[in-house]
Order: sequence, then structure tokens, then C-alpha cells
Amino acid sequence: MNNILFFLTPKALCAYLYDDYTVRQALEKMEASGYASLPILNRRGEYRGTLSEGDLLWALKNMCYMDMRQAEAHRIMEIRHRKDHVPVPVTTNMHDLIERAKGQNFVPVVDDKDAFIGIVTRSAIIKYCEQIIFPGD
Repeated sequence: MNNILFFLTPKALCAYLYDDYTVRQALEKMEASGYASLPILNRRGEYRGTLSEGDLLWALKNMCYMDMRQAEAHRIMEIRHRKDHVPVPVTTNMHDLIERAKGQNFVPVVDDKDAFIGIVTRSAIIKYCEQIIFPGD
């Protein structure tokens, strides 16, 4: 299997943030999604980075002084990201996809125009490997 689209969770089924969201909007979206980190897109659909719960926690402490009113005054792109999940093109081979997934819980996937088209989760890759290693279980 060399086509990463087999593992793709399409954008329509992904939770994500827009780069013009406030800290408060990001907190609410992250809480509703239940995920610990979410991709950030611009309004043209291009991938801009990844925001984690830790990033938000430090932003609340350092930018908002633990005041939710302040969380409405700051945009998420003001937040320093501890680690951005580097996207891969849709043409990426499985070896490179697995290499990238070893260090992050999801891999953003972009098309040839750098538009975000979805994610591949580390869980999807592990399930696939499990089927190969333990067929019929």
C-alpha cells in the first residue's frame, strides 16, 4: 500500500482552527473536539501550523494572565507553538509518512497547491501495520 489517501481523514471530518480565531475560540473548539492538538488553517484552506493544549495553557498564563476576557483579545497566531506538525504532500510515500508519524500524533496532508486536505493519524497507521503483522486477529 503506497497511497496515503487510504489512511486520510478528509478535511470535512477533521476538527481544525482558523488562524484568525481568538484564544478563547480556540479553547472552546478544542474542548468541543476532545483533541489535544488541532491543525490551524487560514481562510483559504492552507495549513498554518498546529496548536496544542500546552500552547494554550502557556498563552493563558503569559498573554491573558488567566483572565478569560483577555483570551478574547488575542489571536491564536500570536501564540508560540511548541511544535508544529509539518505537513506532507499527498504524493508522500509510506516510508516518509511513517517517519513523520513517529514524532507526532497526526500528519497534516496538503495538495499540490498547499491546500489542507486532511490528516493521517498515527492510530490509522498502527491499525494498518497490525493487520499486516497479525492477519486474521
